[in-house]
Amino acid sequence: MLCFGARVQRVRGCAEFSGGLIGSFITLPAIACPYRAVTLGHVILGTTETALDAAREHEQVHVRQYERWGPFFLAAYLISSLWQLLCGRHCYRDNYFEREAFRAGSRGA
Repeated sequence: MLCFGARVQRVRGCAEFSGGLIGSFITLPAIACPYRAVTLGHVILGTTETALDAAREHEQVHVRQYERWGPFFLAAYLISSLWQLLCGRHCYRDNYFEREAFRAGSRGA
């Protein structure tokens, strides 16, 4: 199935979009998203199908985080990033939610 030129598939209860306008939008310089995939609840947006395949385990951890934190997830994620910055650490790599996703994602790879 195609949506905005992107491939859409259902994997583990999530809608995964890869490529097309969605993939191009994620990589726009104005968005400043240097990542290959982004998770929003049970929707995962990937720059390409290959990138999405590589990031799937990591992104599935974020899906479970959304399920646990519900509507507070985005605020908690941003607060964690801000806290890391204030402590002189990296806002992405040291973010609590990213550390959890990298640990679990590397076990699945």
